[in-house]
Formats: sequence, structure tokens, C-alpha cells
Amino acid sequence: MNISQIYEELLLQIDKSRLVLDAPMKEYTSFKAGGNADLLIIPKDREELIRALNAVSKSGAAHLIMGNGSNLLVKDGGYRGVIIRIGEGFQEIKTEGDRITAGAGALLSAVAREACNAFLAGFEFASGIPGTVGGAIFMNAGAYDGEMSQIIESAEVLSKDGSQIFRLSKEELELSYRHSIFQRTGDVLLNATFLLQQGDQEKISERIRELTARRTEKQPLSYPSAGSFFKRPPNHFAGKLIQDAGLRGLALGGAQVSELHSGFLINREGATASDIVNLMEVIRSTVFENSGVLLEPEVRIVGEDLKQ
Repeated sequence: MNISQIYEELLLQIDKSRLVLDAPMKEYTSFKAGGNADLLIIPKDREELIRALNAVSKSGAAHLIMGNGSNLLVKDGGYRGVIIRIGEGFQEIKTEGDRITAGAGALLSAVAREACNAFLAGFEFASGIPGTVGGAIFMNAGAYDGEMSQIIESAEVLSKDGSQIFRLSKEELELSYRHSIFQRTGDVLLNATFLLQQGDQEKISERIRELTARRTEKQPLSYPSAGSFFKRPPNHFAGKLIQDAGLRGLALGGAQVSELHSGFLINREGATASDIVNLMEVIRSTVFENSGVLLEPEVRIVGEDLKQ
């Protein structure tokens, strides 16, 4: 079954507006760069997600799951296969005692607000991460000395072929630095339950304001980017290694190492995915020559290079 057959099959089950052929992925990612996906599916609920996964699994086509696109770069040659975007149909947030259950498509900022409103502390570190719950758990995202593994209790999961739903405990999620079981299995997170602590609402709110101010001051938020581009090497900070290698402000095509924070690569002006990837490689080789540390990208880079 090819892409057009998958599309025709799903047209009978999913509204046409949620099926995008030759989808320009720069419109769905925070880098605002990159090529097209053969087919983008944006299911409105778990039933449509199951139908999409069933069809894709049956076809054998390559596929990947995305959230808010804040940690994804599709190469200029595009993605040969299907991308399924978990978005507004999966944003429900429920509070029960010290626990918050949030859908995979819920924005972390929205969950942080809900926690604050419920006098629950522990989610503040994630309030400024520009992604969804699903993406954050896929990467075990973190910021300001916190990460998902510290607060998650369990997750409801859909198998990658859409055939079964099951629950995984925190231990079963295999969370480590920027890693989770989902990177290995391809299964799909539906929602996650976080165990927080009762707290003082004003202190929680103040902490969120403080972290927002730090982020606004120290990160290049006025340009498209994917946040911190590189994983933090043991005993080092990627931004400092890049700065010490003399690369702050380095530009290649439309991509640039941010002058505000060297750990960020930004789309300064009309960058292609190739500009960003080439700049990444210059940084990796220069930092390695300078410090002996080989930086690893935190951003998911998928797809094919543009054929010359």
C-alpha cells in the first residue's frame, strides 16, 4: 500500500481537513525550516489515531509521531512516509488530589497553570518548555534542574500499530537523560499522570514568573529555533563549549549560533534545514577539536537530504 492508498483509505474514516498530502513541515515545526512529508495526519481523538496507526501499520510505510514540533527538524528532501501529529484533540487536563493527568497534546505551559491553580507544586520547571506532554516524555525533557522523570507517575500508552492500550509505570518508561522507552518501541503516549505536592499558590506562581523572566532574558525567543540544540555533555554545558570554541554568532546560510545563548541555533533569516544541519556539523567538529567533547544533537532530525 502506498501513500495515496493510505490517504484514500483514511478519507473514509477521517475528515479531509486532517489529512495533508505533501505537507510543508516548516509550517508545523518551531524551526520554520525543512521539507515536506508525504502525508501528515492530525487525528482529532484517539479513535482517529487508532485508525491512522492501523492503516499505516498495515501498509508498512515509515511513520513517526510528533507533538508541537518544537524539537523536530525535517530535512529539505522531506520525509518519505507518514507523520502523525498529536495536537488539540489530546489536550484534556484533569486534577485529582495531588495528581494531574494530562493528554499527550497538552502544552506544558497549560499543565503548569493548571497545577498552580490547584495549589500543586513540582511542575514549575516545565512551564517555559515550548512543547507538549507527549514530546516532553518522549525526550524526558527538562529545564532548571527538573525533568519529567521526577514527577511522572504513570502513562497510558497505545501500541504503535493501534491494536492495544496499556499503562506503564514510571519505572517501565525507562526514563534517563533525554531518553524514554518510546524512542525504542515506537508506541504512542496518550496521557500521563503526574504526582505533585501541595504547595503555596503564591510561591508556585512566583517561581513560574521567575523562570519565565530568566528564559526571556537568556534565550533568543524572537527567532525560530528548537530550544537547546545539543544534549548536555557530562560535566560540561554545551553553550559554554560552543562559546569557548569561538563560535558565538557564527552564521551559515540563514542559520546562526545565537549571540544571546550559544546553546541555541536559530533560523535567523530563511534558513534551510541544510543550513541548520551544516552549522551543527561545523559546531560539532570545532568543539571536538577545541575540547575533545563530541556534542550530540537533542533535536530529532529526520528525512532525506535534497537531491542535487
